[in-house]
Amino acid sequence: MNFLKIIVLSVFLGIASLVKASDAVFDITKYGAVGDSKVLNTIAIQKAIDDCSQNGGGKVVFPKGNYLSGTIVLKDNVVLKLEKEATIFGSINLADYRNLDPFTEGLGIEVGWALVVAVDAKNVGIEGEGTIDGQGAKIKAQLDLTDTRSESKKWGRRPFLIRIVRCDGISVKGVTLKFAGAWTSHYYHSKSVQIENVKIESYGVSHNDGIDIDACQDVSIKNCDINSGDDGLCFKTTSSQMACKNIVVSGLKIKSRQAAIKTGTESMAAFENIKISGCYIYDTNNGGIKLNTVDGAHLRNIEISDITMVNVRTPMLFRLGSRLSVFRKDQDTQQQTGTFENVVIRNVKAQASANAQLKPPSGILITGVPGHYISNLTLENIEISLVGKGSADNARHEVPEAIDKYPEVSTFGPVIPAYGVWARHVSGLKLKNVNFTLDSTDLRPAFIVQDGKNVEISNGKISSKSGGQAVIRLEDVAGARISNMNALVDNAEAFLRIEGKGSSGINVHGCSLSGIRRRVDLSSEVNIDSLKDKEHE
Repeated sequence: MNFLKIIVLSVFLGIASLVKASDAVFDITKYGAVGDSKVLNTIAIQKAIDDCSQNGGGKVVFPKGNYLSGTIVLKDNVVLKLEKEATIFGSINLADYRNLDPFTEGLGIEVGWALVVAVDAKNVGIEGEGTIDGQGAKIKAQLDLTDTRSESKKWGRRPFLIRIVRCDGISVKGVTLKFAGAWTSHYYHSKSVQIENVKIESYGVSHNDGIDIDACQDVSIKNCDINSGDDGLCFKTTSSQMACKNIVVSGLKIKSRQAAIKTGTESMAAFENIKISGCYIYDTNNGGIKLNTVDGAHLRNIEISDITMVNVRTPMLFRLGSRLSVFRKDQDTQQQTGTFENVVIRNVKAQASANAQLKPPSGILITGVPGHYISNLTLENIEISLVGKGSADNARHEVPEAIDKYPEVSTFGPVIPAYGVWARHVSGLKLKNVNFTLDSTDLRPAFIVQDGKNVEISNGKISSKSGGQAVIRLEDVAGARISNMNALVDNAEAFLRIEGKGSSGINVHGCSLSGIRRRVDLSSEVNIDSLKDKEHE
């Protein structure tokens, strides 16, 4: 049984362990709640929740109406049911919120206040056709009246919409989540999590992440529609104590002002056994798929497949770094650099935005740090369209290592020397049927690999109006196999250019070339014996 089958089996066994809540109903209006958008209902709602839990559990029902509230805390065996046209509105008075589990997020800001919270609870949920609206813009306006610090320092005081902390058996289904004060939904150190048919419309203030899965296990997320002001779906590990693993995601539609699918803004414990498929990503400003581990976490056994992207800035980023931050300083200490291994991305079609954070735009960035390679990354059946416009000077731009920096596309910009795939510090990289189309001339290579081992580039089609020095450039690559490539590139000087004293064991065969002056070009420091060109033996 391969690891992906194990993921699916583990998740559904975990979800199956959820205990069905009692059919008992606790109507919040019977506890004095008033749905007029004016009366603060925190005490009445909390009383209904407490009674429901103390009597064996059931559903706390919100009938049609607009219910204003501060922090409410879910208890064991309680499900909030929001009926159609029922809305919980978050109070705009910050004094109405509590922070039951403070922590520091990736930018160093203390966060954790929230509207709906569950801490150390079992079998809790939120369901129905209703809405939870955090009134984030109004909260920000109130905060701005009294807090004169910069936005980057004070945003953490704004409340999340939903926080689930150290819980077992969580179900969030059918509801609409709108306009959080900060992150929309944060699930931390929890097990058996099911998120289904949730609609998220949360933007207008900074840091409006959609769904944050922070060190959770046995998670199923499907058929959600996310329109977020920050990352759409983000996997984090703000603590080293529990891995983020055994996760299955499918059928998501994501629009994001930052990244659509992301790991590792905070990355202390492992990310492993994660399967994501069948997602549509559109109008996304800062990366379609961004897999990062920079604080010591091991990232491994991840498969992402059957993804469509439309109007996405920089479709993919893969980063192993050494920022090595600590987010819960009372629990953790700084770790060593982690690992990034055994990741497969397949069946992706992407239309990259012409207006990107990289100028000219590039499709895929892959980089470890010196001495720490991204290992066994496979990209297969990838199609990306790009605007082009890269120059010969762009093709020789040196990308900063940024070893200890925050992992963003812009960290490595503003120019990347390849328009298609730029890879550095990699081992076992496989690029199978990875194809790019250009709207205009681009004089950068389609593929660049720097400091690589055992690289495979195969079965791709490269077609462009005008080529520069090389279609593929390998720099200090020990062991490479380039096979069955079809390249139609007018005026390219060479199909393959090999540079660097560390280059050796380069094997080329089965490639069909047109419009290219030379098959292979070697720089002066490369030994001719490092190349095996079967067509010219």
